[in-house]
Amino acid sequence: MVTTHDIPDHDASEALAERIRRAEAEGTPLRIVGGDTKAFYGRRVEGETLSTREHRGITEYDPVELIVSVRTGTPLRELEAALAANGQMLPCEPPHFGEDATVGGMIATGLSGPRRPWAGSVRDFVLGTRIITRQGSEQRFGGQVMKNVAGYDLSRLMVGAQGTLGLLTEVSMKVLPLPGATRSLHLDMPLAEALEKLSEWGRQPLPITAAAWLDGALHLRLEGGPSSVAATAERLGGDELKADFWEALREQRLAFFAAEDSRPLWRLSLPHHTPALELPGVNDPDVLYDWAGAQRWVRSELAADALHEAVGRAGGHATCFRGARGQPVDAPFAPLPPVIEKYHRNLKAELDPRGIFNPGRLYAAF
Repeated sequence: MVTTHDIPDHDASEALAERIRRAEAEGTPLRIVGGDTKAFYGRRVEGETLSTREHRGITEYDPVELIVSVRTGTPLRELEAALAANGQMLPCEPPHFGEDATVGGMIATGLSGPRRPWAGSVRDFVLGTRIITRQGSEQRFGGQVMKNVAGYDLSRLMVGAQGTLGLLTEVSMKVLPLPGATRSLHLDMPLAEALEKLSEWGRQPLPITAAAWLDGALHLRLEGGPSSVAATAERLGGDELKADFWEALREQRLAFFAAEDSRPLWRLSLPHHTPALELPGVNDPDVLYDWAGAQRWVRSELAADALHEAVGRAGGHATCFRGARGQPVDAPFAPLPPVIEKYHRNLKAELDPRGIFNPGRLYAAF
């Protein structure tokens, strides 16, 4: 085991549980907050603020077993620094969107970075969680191995739930070693050729761990053994790309995401190898292709219904990531099919019948 004495440690679970017991008894809605760096993502929540920032620290870390357990108020940058000191990383490459981002926010939003199609999502690396329920009882779900769950896996269900089902207090995750070598390439080519090349390369054992197209060029990241990375870079050609491009993409600091653009920012999730979509009024400069084209960022004032319909026909879904001028919107997520909406309603009613946990964060109905 590895101790992390340089990271502040404080267990505030009992104070959090008492606050939740009081809210449940009084029917008081709670707005759960960590670093609040992703407050724009989802609907506004009206309620008393419940902060997790004092509940922090790495509770267990075993670099040999590639497992870490951490309280959810822990700053994400502190966890990543502790892992890096041991030559390890969070493979899902989660975005921060600010210095105060916490581990809880990473789990609650379930957002992953450029490596996601090749390494996996946040959900894929969650082994177990501790959750304070509406009764103020801290329960543990899952464990510290990948095959430790029988029946209903509530721990992974919390990923992306945005705090609507209970209060996350601790998470156990699988981590991976840092790559032995990294190189990034810039290849000038039109979009159609880039999508064709990515489809071709996706069928080959190449060490690609990030691929994005914008401004008439394909951007690639190669990671793995030094000889494999060097040989692939020589084969693919192109120019050297600064490695910080991927952090700028992940944190939306590229010019494409400039705040002065008043149009809403949409996130499209599509099947792999989907060609460019025909969206009225949307041209190539309005789209950034990430995840080898499976995730697309679109600047558009197209009506939400029209965009949802067009993306749905292609087998994907659309989310209004940021509204006009960065403001939240009332219905950011794709409408749910009736059957799935019923399951969502039933789950919320079972775990939070009084609606105290981030009510309306995902959908107005629950």
